[in-house]
Amino acid sequence: MKQSKMDVTLCEKDALQDLLDAEKLLMNYYAAALTEGSSKAFRKEIMKHYAAHAETQFKVYEQMLSRGYYEVQPAAKMLIDQKTETFAKAQKQIAARG
Repeated sequence: MKQSKMDVTLCEKDALQDLLDAEKLLMNYYAAALTEGSSKAFRKEIMKHYAAHAETQFKVYEQMLSRGYYEVQPAAKMLIDQKTETFAKAQKQIAARG
């Protein structure tokens, strides 16, 4: 049996997750367009749209967080320290090449 749009109803959590995923995807597209853009006017317009979607994405995230739909797991200090060290090493390597 084929379902129509009338037969499918998203709960609030699923609708917010879908919106969050869509905003993240749009931000990825705008980031790609920004890196490929060759004129200042185009890049300025893309940045404007990117910023607008970043704001919308964050608002959706905040709504999900406030409703208990999105759980943020705190990172262990050891993991943070490891990532900090890795980043510092990468910075040194880049600086040495420059």
